[in-house]
Amino acid sequence: MKVLLQLYTAWFKMGLFTFGGGYAMLPIIQREVIEKYHWATEDEIMDYYAIGQCTPGIIAVNTATFVGYYQKGIIGGIAATLGVVSPSVIIIGLIASLISNFAELEIVQHALMGINVAVCMLMIQAIANLWKKSIKNIAAFCIFAIALLLSLFTGLSTVWLVILAGGLGIVLSKTGWLKHE
Repeated sequence: MKVLLQLYTAWFKMGLFTFGGGYAMLPIIQREVIEKYHWATEDEIMDYYAIGQCTPGIIAVNTATFVGYYQKGIIGGIAATLGVVSPSVIIIGLIASLISNFAELEIVQHALMGINVAVCMLMIQAIANLWKKSIKNIAAFCIFAIALLLSLFTGLSTVWLVILAGGLGIVLSKTGWLKHE
């Protein structure tokens, strides 16, 4: 029961203090899930993020579900998932009831602009951490470059980009160009 409560409260805190979605949440996940509770390793979190990107739903919710499930089975997955979505449900409910009264206030608009800038910084930090963990050789960089160029210059779905990158990873590892460390 203690671990279930920890799963719920840790993910509740992550959901409460993270703006900008799953990638912005990565530094907090690293601190809570990896360093504080030791529920997963960095490699496992990267795997959960990769799987979460390929599956329907929100990355943060998928990651919470994976971590919770691997700690306490289905009930752990439910506890972590409820923890990460509860703050959003509460906050959205409050904002929806108040937004029409305050949306046009200049101070509210400026506050939201500031939050957007902070979210961009968190996303850059998460990308830098993902880069350090994932781009370890020229083959991995080539997969990154191909995916980046395709995402910028084609209308190719991110699902297909992830599948393509996975396929390239398999092919390059079989040929010896890409080594998993």
